[in-house]
Amino acid sequence: MSQTRHVPVMLQRCLDLLAPALAEPGAVVVDCTLGLGGHSEALLSTFPSCRLVALDRDKEALRLSGERLAPFGDRATLVHAVYDELPEVLDRLGIPRVQGVLFDLGVSSMQLDEADRGFAYAQDAPLDMRMDQTTGMSAAEVLNTYPPGELVRILRAYGEEKQAKRIVSAVVREREKEPFSNSARLVELIRDALPQAAKRTGGNPAKRTFQALRIEVNGELSVLERAIPAAVQALAVGGRIAVLSYHSLEDRLVKQVFAAGAATTAPPGLPVVPERYQPRLKLLTRGAELPTEEEVAENRRAAPARLRGAQRIREEVVG
Repeated sequence: MSQTRHVPVMLQRCLDLLAPALAEPGAVVVDCTLGLGGHSEALLSTFPSCRLVALDRDKEALRLSGERLAPFGDRATLVHAVYDELPEVLDRLGIPRVQGVLFDLGVSSMQLDEADRGFAYAQDAPLDMRMDQTTGMSAAEVLNTYPPGELVRILRAYGEEKQAKRIVSAVVREREKEPFSNSARLVELIRDALPQAAKRTGGNPAKRTFQALRIEVNGELSVLERAIPAAVQALAVGGRIAVLSYHSLEDRLVKQVFAAGAATTAPPGLPVVPERYQPRLKLLTRGAELPTEEEVAENRRAAPARLRGAQRIREEVVG
């Protein structure tokens, strides 16, 4: 099978959400998760007068999307950065406010498809999982060195794995014989550790453990906790943000930040709400929007996606 260009998830819906803010000349849009550049390419094509700033922590993704976005010349600025570094990146580029921000929090398809990166549980590979392979601990180091209680916490919190204790006690037993280095051994251990009933539900039984390790290795949730408020902060009045999440932990985080921004902070009982207590955001989606059945049939990676959008409706009033 030839490598087909990966279809960005809920692409048209993301473009529609951001469109009102990006139509004006000189608008700046930030793609916080460049990946293979599918969303970025669509943004630059759809809004011919906008300028794009795109971030990725993966140097290989930057190289590939750089080739893809080369036809757009200096309208596209690609930056090697983690998305919670957005304020520093904009500062460095001398951009005080932006009109649009997009996050697609799915792991880039390229990383999932490249066996040697160790994200996939379907094939044997070194247990790495770092999105930026120049820094930090690999998944193997986490498995081999974390105390059992910490591993249980990670599998429960980030993988929502009910059998965390069983899996971890098997990991601890096995790592004493020989440290983990490859994914196949971990997949086999999980299969053996789980009770029959747990194996029958929800696809590959290793999926939740791999998700948990990936989130831990890349510090994804703590990065996201800083990144979403920073992105809201960077929006000009009238600017819009769209966020695609793929599991409930991410979606909950986005929901909380948006809900807080859209709520009044006034003490109850004020006859008139002063400007500084007024909501800063207006929600653009009712709850989280889901992909259509057609889209899921066409692109199975879209299945768990949840999209939320918000618009900046006023400045922070200090004082």
